[in-house]
Amino acid sequence: MTDEQINSQADLERVWRGLMEPLGFTRTSLWIVFLHPDGRPHKTLIEVPVPDGRLLPDPTAPELLDLLAEWTTDQVPGGRVAFLRTRPGRGGLDRSDRLWAAALYAAAQVAGVPCEVVHAANDDRLVPVPLDEIDSLSA
Repeated sequence: MTDEQINSQADLERVWRGLMEPLGFTRTSLWIVFLHPDGRPHKTLIEVPVPDGRLLPDPTAPELLDLLAEWTTDQVPGGRVAFLRTRPGRGGLDRSDRLWAAALYAAAQVAGVPCEVVHAANDDRLVPVPLDEIDSLSA
């Protein structure tokens, strides 16, 4: 991980790009990094491979909530979380990218952990998925 402080969405996107480029993925994964209150990322980058056919994460899954609570209590007290979902494929955001982002925002909220803008990447794009991108799902 970088020692670069992450204080904006642009900073976070630059870090994700540095970690993931060149883009190109053979499977779907969820990447998690925890940020200290001053914006420094923790040195550990967590990859969670997503089983084939898994449509969405459960925002109330005890494993996810426990991970968020444990890290922001023990490893990065008072910290926040950043998520990146990677998947094979091309093109812009699709419905599954937005649904994943919605579930990840919800999990952070349930766990009481501040969440950075969720990002999504595929074989040719890495983009933010801000909350207003997912508001249209309920419309």
